[in-house]
Amino acid sequence: MDAAIAGLAAGMALGFAGYFGGFWAFLLVAVLGAVGLFVGLVLRGDVDLWRQR
Repeated sequence: MDAAIAGLAAGMALGFAGYFGGFWAFLLVAVLGAVGLFVGLVLRGDVDLWRQR
């Protein structure tokens, strides 16, 4: 399991912790999954936040 998938799984797990709430829970899972995926991609090196142009 690479860092991007691990980050996505972590975000989804945090989202499922707040699952009891209908549409807002779905939105929470989607947002935290996207944040987890982004963090995983940064850790893997696919997204460089500190690159100077």
